[in-house]
Amino acid sequence: MEFSVYEMDFAGGTVPAGMAHEVNGNTWRMHGTDAVPIRCTALTGAVGEKVGCTIYPLRPAPCHELVEGSEACHKARAKLGLPSLG
Repeated sequence: MEFSVYEMDFAGGTVPAGMAHEVNGNTWRMHGTDAVPIRCTALTGAVGEKVGCTIYPLRPAPCHELVEGSEACHKARAKLGLPSLG
């Protein structure tokens, strides 16, 4: 998932610069999210068991969509072959 450069800490946002890379001049992406299997550098734990985000309060906008029980969560779980949470 891509997000605006303005979410980067050096541009006034909160995402730590060492955890993301530039896609183009205005777009950035978290390390680990542009390869298969996708595994964001900020993710801890085991998918399907218990996971967490090491930068949760600083995470970029697309991550806000992946809260438990959201449509984005349901889609992500289905993609990984995991059951819906409700």
